[in-house]
Order: sequence, then structure tokens, then C-alpha cells
Amino acid sequence: MRNISAQAITDAVARLCIEANTRLPQDVQAALDKARQEEPWPLAKNTLDLLWSNLSAAREKDLPICQDTGMACVFVELGTDVHIDGSFEAAIHEGVRRGYTDGYLRKSIVADPLRRGNTGDNTPAAITVHLVDGDGCTITVAPKGFGSENMSRIQMLKPADGVEGFRKFVLETVQLAGSNPCPPIVLGIGVGGSFDKVAYLAKKALLRPLDVPNPDPYYAGLERELLTAINELGIGPQGFGGQTTCLGLAIEQMPTHVAGLPVAVNVSCHVTRRASAQL
Repeated sequence: MRNISAQAITDAVARLCIEANTRLPQDVQAALDKARQEEPWPLAKNTLDLLWSNLSAAREKDLPICQDTGMACVFVELGTDVHIDGSFEAAIHEGVRRGYTDGYLRKSIVADPLRRGNTGDNTPAAITVHLVDGDGCTITVAPKGFGSENMSRIQMLKPADGVEGFRKFVLETVQLAGSNPCPPIVLGIGVGGSFDKVAYLAKKALLRPLDVPNPDPYYAGLERELLTAINELGIGPQGFGGQTTCLGLAIEQMPTHVAGLPVAVNVSCHVTRRASAQL
């Protein structure tokens, strides 16, 4: 049994909140750079160049990449041989509180969905814990802005809809979103499970690097097909047209009921942020 202090968790989460909001992951940077090098439409290329300049300025001046520093989505892979010395969830919330305060990050969380009222420190975090074998603890902070989150959709398709219904729903989601999620976008797509699990799969898919395909060749092929089809829609950067509507997408799947075909699409903008640490 390995002990990890609550303070170590708080320190890690605070650091990751700042890192994730000021540094875009290397795979997303590479996809954005590739897109701006290959984009033939002048207005679209100019827009991508501006996004690249903004990214460079954020890195050089330790400023947020985007003014919407998001809801702090915290994913934890916790070993079954780990004992947390203190309150685990309280430690994460305190890390978010400290990170968003010390990093001068915008606080966007309201205490109640209907009565509103800003909590003032971007807590509570949205925490997802996955138990794994061993004595490790990996924490990933993925701040999620809501300009793109609001364009996400879930649909309980019928099994008869099949893969064509699946493709149609994904493309329809992107078309309905249009310029609202500040394209170029990144998509996390979930298929299978239940109503609640498929939404989790879509969110989890955004954690996978853009240069890592689904390990199942069938779904890896679907990822390639959908990316091509989405970029042929011509929405383009910020909705100005061009061939770069989506930088990348990932599909996560799981078994489902014989009578169901749940699908969820979690839309993200080019500021698809995540930062991880192992304790």
C-alpha cells in the first residue's frame, strides 16, 4: 500500500490548471500548424495564422490561450494499492481553487444551474475517477470551455440506424454547430453503453492525442472517414470557409444493449486543453 498526501494532490491539480490553460498539448499544436501550412483559402489561412500567433503570445507571456478558461474537468486514474492521506475530492477542489486564483484564470462556475451565482473560485471541479491496478495515480486536468460544449449532442439511435445513422448524426452535429464553437474544432465521439456512459465516452475521447488512432482498425477507419467528410463541409476556421473545419477526432466505444445505439458528440474548439501528472 502506497500513501499519497492530499496536499500533493492539491499541488498537482493547481499546477495543472495553470499549465493546461496556458500551453496547448503538442499534438493539438502540431495539427493546427499542419492545417495552417496546408490551408489553400487565403482568409482561412490568415485566420489560422492569427490563432497560431495567439497561441505563441500565450506561451511567451504565461497568459490563457482563451479567455474562457473553462470548467475544470479532472480525470484521475487511481491505483487500488493507493491510500489517500486526507480528503481526496476536497484536495482536488482546493487545487482548482488555488490554480484558478494564483493563475489569474477566469472563474466561470455558477453554484446552481437555474439560480446561478458565481462560486468565485471555479469550483467545484467535475471529477471522474477510474480505478486501475497498482499503486499509481495519474491526474489529468482538461478545462472545457462552453462555447463548444454547448454545441455537443447526444442521441439514442435505433440499432437499425447502423453505421450510416452514426455518421449522419456526427455530420449533422457539426453542421448545426457551424461557426459557434470557434472552429477548427476537435471532436470526442462516444458510441455504445447507456445514456450516461456514452456522454462519458465522448468526453474521454477528447483526452486521446490527435495523432493516436483508435486501436480497433474498424473504428480507426471511421475516424479517418469522418474527418475527411467534416472538412469537406467547408465551414472552415471561425466559419469563414476553407478546408480546415476539424483538426482531429477520436471515437471511443463500449458494449451496449441489443435494443440500443447511443451516440454522443462532445464538441471542442482548437483550444482542446489537457495536462497530466503522475504522482
